Amino acid sequence: MTLLTSTVGRKILMAITGQLMVLFVIVHMLGNSSIFIPGGINAYAEHLHALPPLVWAFRAVMLGAAAVHILFGIQLSLENRAANAETYAVKNMRRATLSSQSMLYTGLLLLAFLVYHLLHFTVRVTPDIKIGVDSLGRFDVFGMVTNSFSHGIITFIYIAAMVVLFLHLSHGIQSFFQTMGWNNNRTLPVISKIASVAAVILLLGYASIPFLIVTGILKG
Repeated sequence: MTLLTSTVGRKILMAITGQLMVLFVIVHMLGNSSIFIPGGINAYAEHLHALPPLVWAFRAVMLGAAAVHILFGIQLSLENRAANAETYAVKNMRRATLSSQSMLYTGLLLLAFLVYHLLHFTVRVTPDIKIGVDSLGRFDVFGMVTNSFSHGIITFIYIAAMVVLFLHLSHGIQSFFQTMGWNNNRTLPVISKIASVAAVILLLGYASIPFLIVTGILKG
């Protein structure tokens, strides 16, 4: 299939799957924000566990999107590095940014973090995990999260990962519009600012939880 073999086709698939994951990151952050409501995150988790077919279908779609995004991301990055002429690199150096130049590395770091995150809060095999129930007999997600983020090293890992996510998204979001042909020299500065603002909001939204817990501001 041309879509899978051509450079343009793979870029389009990579862009679309990337934005699917951006939507997931947004929804996941909103769900995590229920931790600021008393009993909220335990109720949120209970509702999710009451819909196993929907949850597993969603996970399967996101896993497929992530696999496509990672595979084509690595392929295209390696092909671009092999094909880039020195003159092309010099010509585009002015427009290059830290986030655009480090997309492959930030992507691989996020993949490593995703594996750790799944082992941590989904599979729950790390030694810091505390499993219990709340006063209503629900799985105590709040207690599990606050206990884990009371450890400074775990908080550091999560906040550092969110900084990496910020770098990846600040370029990735605007790159989506460019790949889809919805961008030009006039709209590029606006889209770049919107992408940066969105990345900052996600950084603060995610990093605030471990930060507030480790500092003792948010506690059980």
